[in-house]
Amino acid sequence: MSRPQSSRYWRFDTRPESLVNAQTFSLQERAVATPEEGELLVRNLLISMDATNRLWLGEREELYMEPIALGDCMKAFSLCQVVESRSRLYQPGQLVTALGEWADYSVLDATQVQPFTAPDGLALDMAFGIMAIAGPTAYHGLLNVGQPRPGETVVVTAASGAVGCLAGQIAKLSGCRVVGTAGSDAKCQWLTDTLGFDAAVNYKLDDFEAQLAEACPNGIDVQFENVGGAVLDSCLKLMNNNGRVVICGLISMYNSAENVPGPYMFHNSIMKRLKIEGFVILDHAADFPRMQSYLAQWLRDGQLKFRLNCQHGLEKAPEALRSLYTGDNDGKVMVQIAEPA
Repeated sequence: MSRPQSSRYWRFDTRPESLVNAQTFSLQERAVATPEEGELLVRNLLISMDATNRLWLGEREELYMEPIALGDCMKAFSLCQVVESRSRLYQPGQLVTALGEWADYSVLDATQVQPFTAPDGLALDMAFGIMAIAGPTAYHGLLNVGQPRPGETVVVTAASGAVGCLAGQIAKLSGCRVVGTAGSDAKCQWLTDTLGFDAAVNYKLDDFEAQLAEACPNGIDVQFENVGGAVLDSCLKLMNNNGRVVICGLISMYNSAENVPGPYMFHNSIMKRLKIEGFVILDHAADFPRMQSYLAQWLRDGQLKFRLNCQHGLEKAPEALRSLYTGDNDGKVMVQIAEPA
């Protein structure tokens, strides 16, 4: 691969008050930097859109990583191909994953990237969509934190999203009864008809709580939470004694400039002797290879189904990110910037 002279990138210009908008980012051009010792020049192939990206654009002091500074390039979990290496760890042409950028080309610290190989028979975009972040998040959150047992009832909120759909299917593989929540009847039907969920409830319905209770006649043992707010409260009302609540995400609060109150049913953590635990998957990167081996086997066996929503072209990145919060997305949202050389 020849060394490029310039690269497009999305500059972070204005902190959004709620949803990402036309003023949040601007598409700019910069000279491609020369990597120094221990660095890699990479071409970004695929960038992942994740609900937590919105948090990076705020000024919350309690964030698990440094927020993105105004004027900096927007970041994303990325699949990249090495163009030039100043490290013995990687060679030109090699595929790697990293916390990268919304850009054509980037310079990365070689110690902060991981090698990536797609499982046999799996397309590169599908492999990245499942194996890089979404799959390990679902695996760790459900099995290591939630610890479901056969016969238990597992509820997954935002179950049609990338993490939720995998968490629900892994719960089925664990012998559980699985109920999902989603924002439309069509998404609910996909969960039951295609993914094999036992029931799915549209959280936008006026009688959502009644329908959720009907779908969980024996209560909830494991709650895999991606939404927060009123949906989390509805689930906390139905938790069984010694239930486990896995806090994977709280997307209902991500577009708010202020802290969202609640949950109002938090007293059930005592009354029902609940274990409530949050996690950040980046803390468990050392365990990715083991988790990915299970995910790859389930995929080869046809036991996991997954839906990609892949936009093409770097210019589509802001629109793709916004879709996560408007309900316009189905499955895993990504942007393809380039094909591997």
